[in-house]
Amino acid sequence: MGYENIQLPEGARFLVTGAAGFIGSNLVEAILNKGHKVRGLDNFSSGKRQNIAGSLHHPNFEFIEGDIVNFQTCLAACDGIDFVLHQAALGSVPRSMKEPLIYEENNIRGTSNMMEAARLAGVKRFIYASSSSVYGDSPTLPKVEGEEGNLLSPYALSKKANELYGKLYTDVYDLECIGLRYFNVFGHRQDPDGYYAAVIPKFTKAILSNETPVINGDGLQSRDFTYIENVIEANLKSCLAKKDATGQAYNIAYGGSEILLELFNKLCELLNKKVEPRFGPDRAGDIKHSHADISKARQLLDYHPEYDFDRGIKLAVNWYKEHLFDSEDSVLL
Repeated sequence: MGYENIQLPEGARFLVTGAAGFIGSNLVEAILNKGHKVRGLDNFSSGKRQNIAGSLHHPNFEFIEGDIVNFQTCLAACDGIDFVLHQAALGSVPRSMKEPLIYEENNIRGTSNMMEAARLAGVKRFIYASSSSVYGDSPTLPKVEGEEGNLLSPYALSKKANELYGKLYTDVYDLECIGLRYFNVFGHRQDPDGYYAAVIPKFTKAILSNETPVINGDGLQSRDFTYIENVIEANLKSCLAKKDATGQAYNIAYGGSEILLELFNKLCELLNKKVEPRFGPDRAGDIKHSHADISKARQLLDYHPEYDFDRGIKLAVNWYKEHLFDSEDSVLL
């Protein structure tokens, strides 16, 4: 694994918000495996208890069920913590187009609550999840930090606001913040269910179930799909980066580009299924093409992702084949 040789500070205590989510639960597991103490915070609005079931009885894991919109909860969660890995947020561009105010409350207010609580608690560094959606309508490829366009959704706005808060808290309050602009993260434990599910688990479950998935738009849109192990590496490396790397946001991806229709065909091939997709309307707020330049993260965070798309998608598909079924025709998740 790309993060196995990362040496974290001895005795450091970590807080992972959104600990029961896809990315958060993987971070919890990785840090516990490295012998460090971890506190998790989650309200289970989208995270699942089963994602942290394997960690709940670990002697180095403490869990708080609570919400980042409650400032007192944030204060309690940050007490005695050295590093915050802030993953808690509402995802989904389409949902944000329909319910913009809850994104302001959860993603903007919730994150500023966490930063202020971390400042008051004397946290050494605050790593937070941003998003490639902040590039908006910029036609530039690959995407380079500092060359953003007009924002296209309330979700993107909330992530851009997080970045502005991160710079402010670094510059004004000396809370060292680093933002990680995730590009279409995928991998084990990512939820395939729900109207707003991510495309890889959603397609995989449909194909395994011999159902017809819907591809929004013409299927020619492209994404820089990023395997979860790369994201874990980026978070841990951010804890170790030099101080001059703080107050900034970084592209976290592999640096590739996969066309959605070709992804679908690849999944059919890996799953040994023949399924034809349906094509639906474009999704409001979606970016057409996404491809990251990761040179800044390489230079300042020492980020060197080891998992390309082909390696990651095989691992992810194998995980879903094992965990979606209890028999040949029975879907579990």
